[in-house]
Amino acid sequence: MGLDGFCSLDGSDPFWDWNRTWYTPNPDLTQCFQNTVLVWIPCIYLWVCAPLYCLYLHNHNRGYIRMSHLNRAKTIFGFLLWIICWADVFYSFWERSHGTSVAPVYLVSPTLLGITMLVAVFLVQYERIKGVQSSGVMLGFWLITVVCAAITFRSKILQALNEVFSVSVFRYTTFYTYCALLLVQLILACLTDQLPLFSEHVKDSNPCPESSASFLSKITFWWITGLMTQGYKRPLEERDLWSLSEDDKSQGVVAQLVRSWQYECAKIKRPLEMVYSPKHTAKREAAEKKEGPVDEAEVLIVKKTQKGKEPSLLLAMCHTFGPYFLISFLYKFMHDILMFVGPEILKQLILFVKDSSAPYWQGFFYTVLLFLCACLQTLLLQKYFHVCFMTGMRLRTSIVGAVYRKALIITNAARRTSTVGEIVNLMSVDAQRLVDLMTYINMIWSAPLQVVLALYFLWQNLGPSVLAGVAVMVLMVPVNAMMAMKTKTYQVAQMKNKDNRIKLMNEVLNGMKVLKLYAWELAFKDKVLEIRQSELKVLKKIAYLAAISTFTWVCAPFLVALSTFAVYVLVDENNVLDAEKAFVSLALFNILRFPLNMLPMVISSMVQASVSLKRLRVFLSHEELEEDSVDRKAISGSADSITIVDGMFSWSKGNPPSLKRINVSIPEGALVAVVGHVGSGKTSLLSALLGEMEKQEGFVSVKGSVAYVPQQAWIQNATLQENIVFGQERKESWYQRVVEACALMPDLEILPAGDETEIGEKGVNLSGGQKQRVSLARAVYCECAVYLLDDPLSAVDAHVGKHIFDKVIGPKGVLQSKTRVLVTHGLSYLPQVDLILVLVDGEITEMGSYQELLNRQGAFAEFLHTYANAEQDRGEEDSNSPTSKDLKGLENGAPAALFRPCSTGSGAGVDSDKHRSSNEVSGKHNKPGAGTEAGKLTEADKAQTGKVKLSVFWEYIKAIGFFLSFLSVFLFFCHHCFSLASNYWLSLWTDDPIINGTQSHTKMRLGVYGLLGLSQGVAVFSYSITVSIGGVLASRHLHQTMLHNVLRSPMSFFERTPSGNLVNRFSKETDTIDSVIPSIIKMFLGSLFNVLACCVVILIATPIVAVIIPPLGLLYFFVQRFYVASSRQLKRLESVSRSPVYSHFNETLLGASVIRAFREQQRFIRESDDRVDHNQRAYYPSIVANRWLAVRLEFVGNCIVLAAALFAVVARDSLSPGIVGLSISYALQITASLNWLVRMSSEMETNIVAVERVKEYSDTEKEAVWRVEKTAPPQAWPTRGHIEIRDYGLRYREDLELVLKNISFTIEGGEKVGIVGRTGAGKSSLTLGLFRIIEPAQGKILIDGVNIADLGLHDLRSRITIIPQDPVLFSGTLRMNLDPFDAYSDEEVWNSLELAHLKNFVSGLPDRLNHECSEGGENLSVGQRQLVCLARALLRKTKILVLDEATAAVDLETDNLIQLTIRSQFEECTVLTIAHRLNTVMDYTRVLVLDKGQIVEFDSPASLLAKKGVFFKMAKDSGLV
Repeated sequence: MGLDGFCSLDGSDPFWDWNRTWYTPNPDLTQCFQNTVLVWIPCIYLWVCAPLYCLYLHNHNRGYIRMSHLNRAKTIFGFLLWIICWADVFYSFWERSHGTSVAPVYLVSPTLLGITMLVAVFLVQYERIKGVQSSGVMLGFWLITVVCAAITFRSKILQALNEVFSVSVFRYTTFYTYCALLLVQLILACLTDQLPLFSEHVKDSNPCPESSASFLSKITFWWITGLMTQGYKRPLEERDLWSLSEDDKSQGVVAQLVRSWQYECAKIKRPLEMVYSPKHTAKREAAEKKEGPVDEAEVLIVKKTQKGKEPSLLLAMCHTFGPYFLISFLYKFMHDILMFVGPEILKQLILFVKDSSAPYWQGFFYTVLLFLCACLQTLLLQKYFHVCFMTGMRLRTSIVGAVYRKALIITNAARRTSTVGEIVNLMSVDAQRLVDLMTYINMIWSAPLQVVLALYFLWQNLGPSVLAGVAVMVLMVPVNAMMAMKTKTYQVAQMKNKDNRIKLMNEVLNGMKVLKLYAWELAFKDKVLEIRQSELKVLKKIAYLAAISTFTWVCAPFLVALSTFAVYVLVDENNVLDAEKAFVSLALFNILRFPLNMLPMVISSMVQASVSLKRLRVFLSHEELEEDSVDRKAISGSADSITIVDGMFSWSKGNPPSLKRINVSIPEGALVAVVGHVGSGKTSLLSALLGEMEKQEGFVSVKGSVAYVPQQAWIQNATLQENIVFGQERKESWYQRVVEACALMPDLEILPAGDETEIGEKGVNLSGGQKQRVSLARAVYCECAVYLLDDPLSAVDAHVGKHIFDKVIGPKGVLQSKTRVLVTHGLSYLPQVDLILVLVDGEITEMGSYQELLNRQGAFAEFLHTYANAEQDRGEEDSNSPTSKDLKGLENGAPAALFRPCSTGSGAGVDSDKHRSSNEVSGKHNKPGAGTEAGKLTEADKAQTGKVKLSVFWEYIKAIGFFLSFLSVFLFFCHHCFSLASNYWLSLWTDDPIINGTQSHTKMRLGVYGLLGLSQGVAVFSYSITVSIGGVLASRHLHQTMLHNVLRSPMSFFERTPSGNLVNRFSKETDTIDSVIPSIIKMFLGSLFNVLACCVVILIATPIVAVIIPPLGLLYFFVQRFYVASSRQLKRLESVSRSPVYSHFNETLLGASVIRAFREQQRFIRESDDRVDHNQRAYYPSIVANRWLAVRLEFVGNCIVLAAALFAVVARDSLSPGIVGLSISYALQITASLNWLVRMSSEMETNIVAVERVKEYSDTEKEAVWRVEKTAPPQAWPTRGHIEIRDYGLRYREDLELVLKNISFTIEGGEKVGIVGRTGAGKSSLTLGLFRIIEPAQGKILIDGVNIADLGLHDLRSRITIIPQDPVLFSGTLRMNLDPFDAYSDEEVWNSLELAHLKNFVSGLPDRLNHECSEGGENLSVGQRQLVCLARALLRKTKILVLDEATAAVDLETDNLIQLTIRSQFEECTVLTIAHRLNTVMDYTRVLVLDKGQIVEFDSPASLLAKKGVFFKMAKDSGLV
């Protein structure tokens, strides 16, 4: 029995009837079809989905939802539906029992439907138990059921009207009730249930509405509308952003990637280790015994063995993000299939217009189908993009996290291979490249699929002629491939240039103070511009390539169409090009255009990503510090706290050992001093104990926790208190003791907000001494068992050093019970230590207590006898060492940059007595009334609000040049005119009458068509070139002015602005201007003209559409403005929250050894994760906002398609098929163009912000001009070095009081003057005034009778020399560091090195003067850097020399040599020395004593001592009298 028999016993009810369904003005389906197919479709849907859906719910439990009214309603209505279905079944049985024969379908279908309804009720309950608030599966089911029922509903009404006798009242009643209940269920399915119990949402203050949104709201992205409305009313702020969901937070995401990466590394390592490295296996076993965070640090990679495979980062990523990729694959696949439905419907519409006998409803049917198909396509595509962007976001989070974690554990050697700039680039640029690829990656399979499908349909349409088009495409492939390869090589060169430029900029910004003091800005500006020049060269080449590739993209589809049509009409006279063939083919060619355009882009994007992936892999594969190189477990039965047996250490695997034959055992609680010359390996010894060096052989053990004070203090950009407490909880009484012992009390009184004062990056607003003491306080506060102190006393005054030694380090200090290893140059402390280690060239030559070493009469004893006289304290004075009370205000501290924007020396006279009230007693350092605001220093990167000003676009146009800008737009216009003309010509051609199966004028039509195409190509090529060249010109101009403006800014600007912000401008924003903005402008203009062309064509074809386009245009405009307001602000918030991620990372890299020593890695990792999450909080809404917009806009576009098709159907009698084809094929393109247009216009607005931010610094304050021609001094000035200061006064900011008041004195040429004074006396302020780092508030300074205020800054600064307190070197050759302008001969340079006692050291280097200094001069010791600074001064040899505590970091012997050199070499020069160690100025001509910004004494040292005044008291404190 067939289906007919199944539906009716006599076969009177057929399953299908064409005459009834299609060829009729009033169509209807047969009864049988309705009772079978329409009932079974929803049942089959649910039966297929239910098992899969249950499995999914079982694995994704979101909590339990309590029974709610909504849920009860769904359940009750479900049961009612089941009852109605069963009522139908029982009615059929009842009919049977009463002798009416019933067809089987009346039993089978309702039974099936009833069971399905029960399954639906079960699913509703199961969803509730598993915490699903709104379900797409169930909504789909009710929707399908309602649609199927609606068809039957219409049919039943028609039947009731036409065939009254056949109506079964019972069945009709149940069916109408069934329909009503279905509608109710559909409405209920659209609503969303309450939150599950214990969900994250409840705990969250500002949860993301996505998880609780209904299914419809999710697919249309309606749930973000609330945020968009808010953004439209007022600019969005930080507090409006939602929290991230758990799935997107760093903690989970990063851990997944790290796990996969470790698995990949382990796969590679296993076989290697067994063969090559038995040592490692032992280590691995040792490591496996430990638990906890070691896992993360076990990503060890053995050096590449002969054919060593590299672990694959790509596989690790696939492992982590594979599932998301699959989901996006499904969406994309469905979307691609649907793309080809459009042209098919277009074909039917053209046929419908041709065939005047076809019933009208068919036209409307096609139109609605076209519209629905387009809407479905929209939803699928946007869902696909959403998944891609979400994956991209997680990918970025995981890369940043993995790089950060790795940076904390790589060895020093590995760390030196990549500069800070490069590592930051891995996080910013490379991670972004991979994120960009995420949206394209599916094109790898999707593009070929689209091409194959398009060709299949074209073959159906035009037959073998298509092969001509295919040939053209195949020819294009190698061209594109070649260009991709070329682009790749340029890209690599570009990255390299950019890395170098950012590295240099980083150093320029860090060493800005030195550049200003030496007047070196121009030399470094030229260096940066030189790199920039080569960068722009490459950019130009990339621009030309881009022009060629744009040309091929735009022309390829046209050439394909031209060749195909030409072959088609020329091969056979009977081949007629009619509207249906031409426009369906054109629609297919347009589909082809996209994958063909995308492939080169995808390829180049993949190329870039592969470069980035390799860089990331190399970084993640770097060697790591071996956790077990230092044994941290106590050795049982050993009293020693530190033991080294036969130690041999180097800085990296291949290097010769820096320390050899080291044998040390230090008992618990001992105080050990390590002494030796500059560069003898003292710091290396501490590094070896910390496990920072490569242990070549031997055994090291350190018992208990370790605290470390590095030689150059590492200070975080946080409050002073946070710097000291360093992540521990604050214990008030202990904190007080530590601050007191570390002599920080006086400083806390000077700082504007006490210990709540924010310290700038790298501690810019603290003096060297303060930084060192904060660093020491941090170590003391954390109460560890072992203290490694790397010369913490070098940067402080003698009396403070004594105080710290007595109160902290010494035998009676806070740390008396701990083991202390102290590297020191201060001989006065040695008698009090338990053990002295003497290091010479990396070996311990002598070891013993002070007395033992003296008695031995070795090298050490000799050294002592020479230098001790100068510094030896007299015994009787120990008893009256300065107490903490005397210390108030006498240490070399300095207040914050709020008073003095400079970090050298000591600082401003704030009358500390004022603050010495009850405050001091209570020990509370927060000054009353000084809120945290007072202590704010750095300005966070501010997000600008509101619309991007037109002036910014104007600036950019000016940077390109008006002529070029106008020319570009004109060429765009020409291109689109030609394009429109060629298509209009095609529609005229297709309407040519067909006579005897052929068309006349074919050749003429073809020729004109080809010509129009050719002119298109020329226009495209020209505008590509003009836009690209304009872009290069603009980026050159903008970068140059920004660089100039930044270098012209005063020092105060650099202390207020975190270097992260500035680096961001030079890397991210400059990159945007270089490569992003020009291509966006091209796409923006392209899509703008496209949209206009579409509207023009549709209006020509069906003028009545004019009624619809304006309202749709308005809607479009409103949606776009609505969106841009929020999107722009989100982009700004995102870019502002990006800076802290990088500055924190920068800070971590600089302090990695300290973080590791304190075992604080986990806390810093958490902090970094939080900052990344904070950044993603702004990024996530911005991607959703894009989807929100796209769905709305595509809907507008779909409405235009609907209108064009509808009016074509209505007016078919007056239209030719050619025009209908033209109009609808253009309308089909409009959605994509509209979408692009808004995306590009918003991209343009968001990216042009880069121009705004780059221009920002042109309006900040600038320092005085560098050169003043009128007052330029003669070449030899100053000839005498005579300095006269008259009534001089200085203040740091307009609103602060004077720091120096009424200073007047005269220094004769050639005098040597020492400047001394207690904390805040204004010693350094005086030098800053001399160099005009700060301009005077009153009075003047005359040098050789010339008022320095009239000179250009460079004229002044290049004629006087300073040796600053912090020795700053730049990466580059040693020669460049001494003489960046190449103004001196090699001979002079060597001479200066010899006088600075560096000649032997430099001669011993393999590259001698061309020795590359690493970033910040890290490959020289601090003492050696200080000597390089001395050599700089000797080379310039000006008449005036200023020494700013220049000998703080060198040992006494070197110090003596330096003093000798200065005395002999600068004999005729005027020397001003800011002194810490008073013994250095005892033989000077005169000494100037400052106090509270005024001169108290000024005379020769002998007279001052005789006076018994302030100077005498200071000398007494230092033990010199």
